Amino acid sequence: MRNHDNLRDVRLSELIQMIEGRFEPVWAESWDAVGLVCGDPDAEISSVLLAVDPVAEVIDEALTGGAELVITHHPLFLRGVNSVAATTPKGRTVHRMIRAGAALYTAHTNADVAAPGVSDALARAVGLTGPLRPLRPSQDDPRRGLGRIGELDRAVPLREFTARAAAGLPKTSWGVRAAGDPERPVRTVAVCGGAGDSLIETARAAGADVYLTSDLRHHPVSESLATGPMALVDAAHWATEWPWLVDLSAFLDPVVKTRISTLVTDAWSHAVEGVQ
Repeated sequence: MRNHDNLRDVRLSELIQMIEGRFEPVWAESWDAVGLVCGDPDAEISSVLLAVDPVAEVIDEALTGGAELVITHHPLFLRGVNSVAATTPKGRTVHRMIRAGAALYTAHTNADVAAPGVSDALARAVGLTGPLRPLRPSQDDPRRGLGRIGELDRAVPLREFTARAAAGLPKTSWGVRAAGDPERPVRTVAVCGGAGDSLIETARAAGADVYLTSDLRHHPVSESLATGPMALVDAAHWATEWPWLVDLSAFLDPVVKTRISTLVTDAWSHAVEGVQ
């Protein structure tokens, strides 16, 4: 555990410069909304809360714990708005943070494609130990891009890999599920944090034995299994992106005190197995 007793307060603008040097805003998709949502760049920051989602429970945790800055992966406002009146949940979030003198910053798809980024952290969390390469390299820099592909230290049955993934990711009601022969050996693994079914065929073409992502739908999975033997593993969206917070904390830790939210903010709160 790092001792933060000797750390000085740091200006928010300095932290933003540091973050954007690692996750450049220009890397974000055109539809995305990244950067400073609210807050004074001249404010002094001594404590930061890191989270995936800027939901009310996370803001409660930040303000109760004295954090002056919340950094999230998912944006609060992904689409344009005409009002931030406190009559809406998102408007209330902005009002609460401004009243408390707290700032909110988002790094989303620019963190997805960074190297290291969201998928690097996911790959390590589910057991990939060797070199990683982008699954879909960025056109302007092939060292970064969407997803990652790499190798396990040895081939294991799909059943065992799925168990490893479940053990390496934070627990959710969604759990981790697999499509494919449970006994099929897998070693080359592709991953993509967040919703990644658009990269299924990219993972197959790259030679993956198994592709792990989230939000997989019935028809693309069924069609993939009919196309070839590559297995698919589906985890909760929140769980596949949460490991990135650990990497982000290590990056910021030398200059400011950080804390990682462990609140499970995945949209799915519970699951019930059917009874026949």
